[in-house]
Amino acid sequence: MAADPHASQFMSMLLKMMNPKRTIEITAIDTNREFYEIGLPVIQKAGIGHKIEFIESEALPVLDELLKKEANEGSYDFAYVDADKLNYWNYHERLMKLVKVGGIIVYDNTLWGGSVAADPATVGHRGGAVTQSTIQFNKSIAADPRVDISLAPLGDGITVCRRIY
Repeated sequence: MAADPHASQFMSMLLKMMNPKRTIEITAIDTNREFYEIGLPVIQKAGIGHKIEFIESEALPVLDELLKKEANEGSYDFAYVDADKLNYWNYHERLMKLVKVGGIIVYDNTLWGGSVAADPATVGHRGGAVTQSTIQFNKSIAADPRVDISLAPLGDGITVCRRIY
């Protein structure tokens, strides 16, 4: 995870306010171990390396495996998603089953360099399928009655969702 410092500080505050139970156990999923290892010095300094289970994989199959165990449903307090934007809604549907009512899901990069609100003719390299997918995700999450949301303009935009049912 390489989140904007302001976004990281904000998420840290959210976690403290939640008094989470399950976030003490951390499952980190990434297709590239090198990206995970970039953050290892920070993880080790925080003294939480022993609490992290790293899984080198695509995330959707791992989430599907977690959902096979009924005990995992509604057992997570917090989830942070900074993954392939084309699958954000697929992550959301699975996380809505894993995160408890009252739990928080944070999606990173939901402003996508401002391209989600820009004139399509001016977005340059940030246009295309990812921009369209992010726009659709933002619309879908705003209409999802299962969550309260807030989009914060921190870093490249973070959307905070609180599961209400």
